[in-house]
This record gives sequence, structure tokens and C-alpha cells, in this order.
Amino acid sequence: MRRRAFLQWLATLGSQGLVACQTVPITGRSRLMLVSEADEQRMGAQAYRQILAKSRLSRDWAANDQVMRVGIRIAEMTGRRDFRWEFGVIEDDRQINAFALPGGKVAVYTGILPVTRDDAGLAAVLGHEIAHAVARHGGERVSQQVAIQGGLDLTMAALSGGNPQTVRTMGSLLGAGAAVGLILPWSRQQESEADHLGLIFMAKAGYDPHAARDLWIRMAEVARGQARPPEFLSTHPADVTRIRQIEQWLPEALQYYQASPYRR
Repeated sequence: MRRRAFLQWLATLGSQGLVACQTVPITGRSRLMLVSEADEQRMGAQAYRQILAKSRLSRDWAANDQVMRVGIRIAEMTGRRDFRWEFGVIEDDRQINAFALPGGKVAVYTGILPVTRDDAGLAAVLGHEIAHAVARHGGERVSQQVAIQGGLDLTMAALSGGNPQTVRTMGSLLGAGAAVGLILPWSRQQESEADHLGLIFMAKAGYDPHAARDLWIRMAEVARGQARPPEFLSTHPADVTRIRQIEQWLPEALQYYQASPYRR
């Protein structure tokens, strides 16, 4: 019965055009998307408002101006003029981080600004976050979780006639296996893809893509000595992996940099 309900749900989404095999811009990677872009953007806008309402926004005019100026310049190079781009600065010097939500909602914590140092370093961070929004990684993550949960539900339904303790144990093992074998690798894949797309977007906007490699070298220095899980248990690639990948993508990005309208 549960299997039939799950299949009927998928069929309903398919009839509404919500289940589709889509491709990511530039990289061309295929992925299953179970969330409409309109719903994704509504969720992103709501979450962004909630986060900003609970945060202390920076009153530093120079920081806000820099984030807005660099962010808008990169966003223009994505071709997503239908997004309602917003760029905010959150006052928190302990957070060496930034984030993006669907629909073009981006925020930077003040703690990362000393590491970015200049416009080009900030462009590497914003390019990465903007890439998450353009690639619709938020909707993809929701779709992946729904698909995995559906598969786990079907498996547990098939095992439901067995010993209850065995079924619970199998459920725990399957959940852990899905996390390590699927969810975490997908997350690392998205982070690498955002690095790749972000490198191209910043280059198109006239920011030297070498700055992205330099940024991650500095980020690795900041993180030195901190306890971190091994890469296969992390949501993000290791710093050394990111630096190596960026170096591999630099020749491609430099072509966009040389052709950027901001360098003419």
C-alpha cells in the first residue's frame, strides 16, 4: 500500500511537470528535480527574511557597499535577471562564512571579510554562493532527501513482516549508509560544482580567478589546527581538494576573464 501511494505521488508530480531530469548550467550535470522553481524561490525568500530578522545586520557602510557592488556585478553575469537578488552583511566576526538561498538571496558574515581581503577575494566567495542559487542546489537537496526517504520507506515496508528488532536495526543501517554513501557525496559534489561555476561567474565579471585559489589557501591557513572530520564524512571537500580542483579549472575560467566586458 505504501509503495502504491509513493508511486501515485510521483505520478502526480510528474503530471504537474515537477518531476524532471534537468541539467545544471555550464557543467551540464543531469539531476532529478522534484521541486518547482517557484516553490523553491518562495521558500528561499521566507527563510532569508527569518534569518535576517534574527541576525544583527552590519552598519558598516563600506562592507555593505562592497558586498552589494561585487555581488550585483557577478549576478549580472549569470543571466538570471528573473531572480530578485539581495545581498546582506551580518555582523558576526566569529563566523568565517557566507550563504545563499534559492532565488538569489545571499548573505556574508563579517568574519570572512578579513580573509577575502579585497574585491577579488570577495568575488570568489560571492561567486560560489551565487552559483548555489543559479544551480538550484537547494531544490536539488530537497529532491534528493525526498527520493532517499521514499526508497527507505519502500524498503522498510518490504521488511515489515520480519522480526521488529531486525527491522529497526536494518533501518538504522540503511539510514547511515544513505548518509555516508549518498547524501554526503552529493553535498560535496554540489560544493565543488559551486566552486567551478563561481570561478566562471567571477571571471566573467572581470575578477581574476586566481583570487579564488589564493582565497582557499588563506582559508586553509585559518582552519589549520582545527578538528575536522575526514573528507568522506564531510559535507564539503577538503581544502586541499578544493585548491587542486580550482587549479584544474583555472585555464577555462581565464578564457572568460580575458573576454570580460569589464576588462575592455
